Amino acid sequence: MEYYVHPSAIVDTKKIGKNSRIWAFVHILSEVEIGENCNICDHCFIEQKVEIGNDVTIKSGIYIWEGVKLEDNVFLGPNVVFTNDARPRSKQYIESVPILIKKGASIGANSTVLAGVVVGEYAMTGIGSVITKDVPNHALVYGNPAKIKGWVDKEGNKLSLLENNIYQSQNGSKFILTEKGMQEL
Repeated sequence: MEYYVHPSAIVDTKKIGKNSRIWAFVHILSEVEIGENCNICDHCFIEQKVEIGNDVTIKSGIYIWEGVKLEDNVFLGPNVVFTNDARPRSKQYIESVPILIKKGASIGANSTVLAGVVVGEYAMTGIGSVITKDVPNHALVYGNPAKIKGWVDKEGNKLSLLENNIYQSQNGSKFILTEKGMQEL
């Protein structure tokens, strides 16, 4: 078997990568693309034109709306909320506003991501965060609205300031703070 779909799931797409697992009470529409080795937990809904990279974990209770793109190695905690409409009104359908979650980013449980936001590579949001603007690479953000509270490495460990915008991880890796966030040296 190339991938696993629980018998209670409704999966209309045929674009599912090897070794991906789709669990109970999940509904995935036909124009969704799912990469390899993904895990989509119980009670999720994934709307048309969503792109999911490789090695993505989507925990329970998440609805992913049109225009959301999850790059490789993204983690979504339980009950993350995406909004894809900047000015929602009943029975007024406008083009969705895209959201991009970049490679390696983690979104904490019960966080809300506003339409049009980009969450940078390896960034991490704390639980219950309200993400109203772009998050730089490797940033640790939390709160309402979410604000930068520190910086993390690829494993999620906090970085320590060494000197003049140079930071170090617990494993000895060094980073420099740039306009786009942290960049590994």
